[in-house]
Amino acid sequence: MADLTFNAEQEALRAALSELLVKHASPERVRGSAPTGYDSALWQEFVAMGIPLMAVPEDQGGGGAGSLELALVAYESGRRIAPVPYAEAMTATSVLAAAGGQDELLAQIGDGSVLPSIALREVTSHRASVAPAGAVADLMIVYRGGELLASYRDESQPRGSVRPNLGQAPIADWLLGPRTTVLATGEEAAQRHAAALSQWRMLTAAALSGLAAEALAIGLDYVKQRRAFGMVIGQFQAIQHRLADAATAREGLELLAWEAAWARDSQPGRADALATMAFLFAAQTAFHVCREALQFHGGYGYTLEYDIQLYFRRAKAWPLAIGPLDAQYAVLADQLDRDGSL
Repeated sequence: MADLTFNAEQEALRAALSELLVKHASPERVRGSAPTGYDSALWQEFVAMGIPLMAVPEDQGGGGAGSLELALVAYESGRRIAPVPYAEAMTATSVLAAAGGQDELLAQIGDGSVLPSIALREVTSHRASVAPAGAVADLMIVYRGGELLASYRDESQPRGSVRPNLGQAPIADWLLGPRTTVLATGEEAAQRHAAALSQWRMLTAAALSGLAAEALAIGLDYVKQRRAFGMVIGQFQAIQHRLADAATAREGLELLAWEAAWARDSQPGRADALATMAFLFAAQTAFHVCREALQFHGGYGYTLEYDIQLYFRRAKAWPLAIGPLDAQYAVLADQLDRDGSL
């Protein structure tokens, strides 16, 4: 049975990151990250805390942290919808660490001089379409033609040119230029790419869990203040029932997200399917919770002045970075067929 109790070090990490994000990822800072959806100063705060290399093995210059620690960072980042490509950067860094022989590059990631990301969809040409953090990254992990590649930014590719998108993410097409290194080929490349996608799903599930928690808190705070017919709307039974349903779903999501992270280190045979399950449930639940919280605001919820719309748009957009969600259900079916019952 999974023991999902956080130890003292994990609680300290969570508290330190929460404090940092309250200060450096306020709604004003989130809005101010436009148009790229990336706050380089905030990423440097992550660098100062040692977050980019926290899960890299100690013999490669990292912190040797486990997946649960990574998920804690993702959760707190999601709570504040922090404008940094955390899940993609950490996944790309894990790929580089697993490849070996990348100590110099890992050191550059650790000191903040290189921001890595990963193209989640397989590439068939010289261009990775709508790559996460493609507008701001220095290095992109790409899977193409049976090869896992590390592609540096082509000098002809403008930095900061973002494809317009609902979640204000720094997505952009990525050109595979001459500075491209082969990390793995054949079956090894396919397995490492699949493992990277699994880690990204796990981290994104944790981030969406944190997003849903804060969205529910925003909605709850609002229904305690807004008045109609001479009373606060939180007293209406219809709203209370919807709040209860949203809270129950959110708590279930959080439990599943923590179990998916725990399994990566403790029960790897269950990890891939749990990560996909958590990701799909997170995509559904975070959007549901944000939609309810936004509707509690009435017509105000859609206006740019209210923070809930920031959460609503990201809850819809973040999961789509990997492509249509229907395809992810097919992935889950294959994983369950391969690994057996959970």
